[in-house]
Amino acid sequence: MRKVIYGINLSLDGCCDHTKFSGGEDILEYFTQLMHGVDLIIYGRKTYELMVPYWPDVAKDQNTSKADSEFAKTFDAIDKVVFSRTLDDIEDNKTKVIRGDLKDAMLKLKQQPGGNISIGGVNLPLQMIEHGLVDEFYFVIHPVIVGEGRGLLEAKGLKENQGLKLIESKVLESGCIALHYVKQ
Repeated sequence: MRKVIYGINLSLDGCCDHTKFSGGEDILEYFTQLMHGVDLIIYGRKTYELMVPYWPDVAKDQNTSKADSEFAKTFDAIDKVVFSRTLDDIEDNKTKVIRGDLKDAMLKLKQQPGGNISIGGVNLPLQMIEHGLVDEFYFVIHPVIVGEGRGLLEAKGLKENQGLKLIESKVLESGCIALHYVKQ
């Protein structure tokens, strides 16, 4: 069965608003490596519209940094699914919109052959965590306390403890700490 992995950047105080802290090339390199084992990316509408067309446009830009270019090309090459009730069909042949039940659709996707499934954003991953569908977590903790902004775990809908086991920790050049957990 395919694994569902969730990667996100966070401040020390748990803020997941990417506009509140800056990233470095080492962070893009970390997420690029993570995406090498992924053959499907799943987002909700809001996160999808943040990522596309931004990264596909970066992939076409000849004047971008090496880290931006490598992440963008890796991202652009992967098939995507968007869970949305409001998004019309997408003209991109690598992206599919699903309007059905999240849990049922995810269980079907996990049973298909292939590599890891990456999920991103906040709302959709929290729903998947509540359903026990996320297998691995990749948190990149930025060395900043922002004191405001949306926190990752503001949702209080978890019905039971989500025990995790630390598999790897790595200090990046930027001072960020990358933490890799698996669901117990």
